Amino acid sequence: MWQVRGIAAVLGLTALVWGSATQGGPVIGAIDPGPSFTPRAGSPLPGLTPVESNYYADGQNRFLQVESVAGGANAGLGPRFNSNQCASCHSQPALGGSSPAMNPLISVATLDGATNSIPWFITQRGPVREVRFKLNSDGTADGGVHDLFVITGRRDAPGCAIAQPNFLPAGNPTTGLGGNPNLAFRIPTPFFGAGLIEAISDSTILANMNSSSAVRSQLGIGGHPNAHIGGTVNRSGNDGTITRFGWKAQNKSLLLFAGEAYNVEMGVTNQLFPQERDETPSCQFNALPEDTNNFSGTPGTAVLSDIEAFANFMRMLAPPTPAPDTPSIIAGRAAFSAVGCSACHSPALATGSVSANLSPRVRQSAALTHQTANLYSDLLLHRMGSALADGIVQGAAAGDEFRTAPLWGVGQRLFFLHDGRTSDLVQAIEAHMSEGSEANQVIQQFNSSSTQVQQDIINFLRGL
Repeated sequence: MWQVRGIAAVLGLTALVWGSATQGGPVIGAIDPGPSFTPRAGSPLPGLTPVESNYYADGQNRFLQVESVAGGANAGLGPRFNSNQCASCHSQPALGGSSPAMNPLISVATLDGATNSIPWFITQRGPVREVRFKLNSDGTADGGVHDLFVITGRRDAPGCAIAQPNFLPAGNPTTGLGGNPNLAFRIPTPFFGAGLIEAISDSTILANMNSSSAVRSQLGIGGHPNAHIGGTVNRSGNDGTITRFGWKAQNKSLLLFAGEAYNVEMGVTNQLFPQERDETPSCQFNALPEDTNNFSGTPGTAVLSDIEAFANFMRMLAPPTPAPDTPSIIAGRAAFSAVGCSACHSPALATGSVSANLSPRVRQSAALTHQTANLYSDLLLHRMGSALADGIVQGAAAGDEFRTAPLWGVGQRLFFLHDGRTSDLVQAIEAHMSEGSEANQVIQQFNSSSTQVQQDIINFLRGL
């Protein structure tokens, strides 16, 4: 699908008009040429020391490991889980990325004798999706992840007999829209350049927010950090600093992100999340937590728990490399700012001083310290309107608020928006406009631009 559209764009064929602009604007004529299939991401940060490179490689290897329920070094899957491997959900366009073209959850569902059915919103060529329930059965707020699969029937889980959640009624399996109104979906976020994002100081985020306040105000844009201050906390409170990872900027650090994902997505308990999410006695097969440090491990990397290794891998992944400039990309970069997109998608933020995984700890990591992160995000929460609202509250993030998604690497993603409802970048831009969205004026300006300007912006984004 993407290849055909890309060929049409290269040959200069007439673009199909798929939608109309706001009142008074032209019909949208820009088309998404689709991603290039030459990976521009997946390498380690430049400037890593030999020691850092060893820990990067160790984390990379563990990112590929397949989890089992019991026995062996990779034990702990379930009792409820979404997948059995980090790499299965983070592999586009390379390891550490986002949802791949072929959905790995189809085969995971029945692996090793499991008797799971495939939920209606998981398709062969659709995105990996996790699902949150908005409300509990008694009408109180839920918001938590309800895993797609259970270990019932697996050969390594004898005696376990728990049931999958009920995700019906079904909606549109491609977009995930319609169907059970209690469901809210998320797709995997990529980790390229994540260590640079982690290294940006709170003061830098706040200074950027304050410096652009006048421009944002003129465009009707607000924005605030997901900082747990003044009594607004998650169930597990933290230190009041700005969180920045996840669709709602709900996690503070890559280690916390890794620990939560290991428990929530794969059902592997660890030192940050040491209890099973389902404590049905017949489905407990291991001492807890299942992932711990190995004090007798050699070499040094073997001492680390999996979640520490995952965090190291993500922390030392380089950001994507942009495509070479073309006249259209250059024009699109300027137009991206002119129409107001950069009011939220800040082109760059600087990192602070970052200690390395070395001794003594006062030594800095040259690869992460005082670097420019060209992330195209302010890392703030913004109201995205009724069309994108998922009704999930996380920390200081309301049900219609999302973190400004970093756009580096967006050119090679296959699925867009928090729920993966579209593979078309133009449609993803248009979806930013709905009642209550802070992006409405910006989208109006995009829609009012000429078809060439719109196309330049799309080409610029596909080059990131």
